[in-house]
Amino acid sequence: MRGINLHITKHQLKESRGFTLIELLVATIIGTIAVAAGFQLFIDQNKSHIIQASLSDMQQNGRAAVDELVDKVRQAGYRLPIGVKCIRSWDTNPDTIAISFMSEPLCTARLSAAMPQSSAELKMTTSDLSCFQENTWAYIYDPSTSTGEFFFITAVQVAAGHMQHNLAQLSKAYPANSQVFMSDYFKYYVDRHDTLHPRFMMLKNGDPPIIYSDNIEDLQFHYINASGAIADTVTVDRYVREVEMQLTSRSEKSDLFLKHYRRDTLTTRVMVRNLGM
Repeated sequence: MRGINLHITKHQLKESRGFTLIELLVATIIGTIAVAAGFQLFIDQNKSHIIQASLSDMQQNGRAAVDELVDKVRQAGYRLPIGVKCIRSWDTNPDTIAISFMSEPLCTARLSAAMPQSSAELKMTTSDLSCFQENTWAYIYDPSTSTGEFFFITAVQVAAGHMQHNLAQLSKAYPANSQVFMSDYFKYYVDRHDTLHPRFMMLKNGDPPIIYSDNIEDLQFHYINASGAIADTVTVDRYVREVEMQLTSRSEKSDLFLKHYRRDTLTTRVMVRNLGM
């Protein structure tokens, strides 16, 4: 009985022996490869997500800037008197553009008396000034010389028909019948002072410029005149029929794989519908 029991015990021991060193090494290598493959897959997916998010932001910034330019260029010159410049251009690489048009609702008045001096208040006793607002910008235009300028309204006396501009005197004393109206002035340019974060800037009327879109690297304009000629700057704004714009946005950071910024260039051409009518 003891012999039989001993034989069974040895058989059981033989059947229940552990892994050999080689088997352990092979299992370890296989496990390491599996973990490394899974980790690499995670890294690749994470990088792909970061790249896609960066591309999406870049494209959205570019589209937002282009949509803003298209909207304002289409309004250039709306209801402005002949002689009031509605498109100004600077071939500064990146280029700069400024656009003017009459504000809605329409608000106009005329001087009933000549200004005795450039700092004098504006007298428009025959006009209704109820649509003009204090602490806003307006434009005064002299039709006899086709000149004008923006000024800041500091006070409006509707009953008396007077308007003050106490913050700064005008460049000249305007004559009677000069026109005063609410006009919007938008200026757009690229600010590259921070080379890591170039920005698309907007300046409205006389307010400080604001950041409209981040990571806009370049802005170029071409102006198509009524004759078909294409120019980099505007000579006579009333001859402009279309504006071609090319805007380049870039990624927030340099790509880890490509070792440089990703870029997206949008090009479009806009008809200036209020000119040449």
